[in-house]
Amino acid sequence: MKIETSNFNVIKVINKNIVVVYQANIEKILYEKGIGVGKNLGDNISKDDPIEKIFSIENKINYDNFNKLVNTVDDEVIALCEEIIYMISKELNEDLHERVHLSLIHHIEFTLKRIESGENIQNPFLDEIKTLFSEEYKLAQKAAIMIEDKTKIYFPEDEIAFITLHIHAARNDGGLSNAVRYAFVSNTIIKMMEDELAIKIDRKSLAYARFITHIRFTIQRILNNTCLKNKLLHTIKRKYYASFKLAQKISNFAEGELNLKVPEDETAYLAVYIQKFKRSRWKK
Repeated sequence: MKIETSNFNVIKVINKNIVVVYQANIEKILYEKGIGVGKNLGDNISKDDPIEKIFSIENKINYDNFNKLVNTVDDEVIALCEEIIYMISKELNEDLHERVHLSLIHHIEFTLKRIESGENIQNPFLDEIKTLFSEEYKLAQKAAIMIEDKTKIYFPEDEIAFITLHIHAARNDGGLSNAVRYAFVSNTIIKMMEDELAIKIDRKSLAYARFITHIRFTIQRILNNTCLKNKLLHTIKRKYYASFKLAQKISNFAEGELNLKVPEDETAYLAVYIQKFKRSRWKK
């Protein structure tokens, strides 16, 4: 790990606890109580000063876009977002992808304006997001409380779910696309099952949570090439013939959406879950 020997040069003071600086031609965000007090553009901060958290922005495109945000977005919104990012990083005890400093600021600024104007957007994957990314959702709830305390603007569940996706992306190389895609795939699979089986699945039930979690880990196993062997494969195909056929249909859909191959062993596990839902009493 490279040890920096130069001091920090202040670019912008966001608030008393957050400053944006240069160090060795890399833009960084420093979080420390009182660090911004009395600081101005061009001032130096010693590399030896106590600093609770340092976020770096090294990618040139991210660096340029962050500077645009810093110069156009209200300082209070930037400060609030950086406090949220710090809270998330601390709670997870993880470093987050640098893109979160762009995506979260942009999203929260836009959402605040939208809510103030009375425009609400429904999140079609709310239930899937809450279940698939439960840890991130809890952090998004904390973020929503911080936003409400600061702005007096209430963030509904749909908006909390959108923040959840940004948190999940920040933990996974900064990309939102996979998180949204997994939520879409899970949502569609549930609807396919409801239509094919003529049932209504309770999104707040334990059975739903277990099934959605199963889908998530099935996808991860396939991507990591660690799929489970199913010793009962042939028995399941024979005993639960109709359920296995539906599981094949769902597997084909997932293959097309995620560009992966679902092994028969995993399809058989899916058939067992379908069979359980068939026995349920959640009739339309």
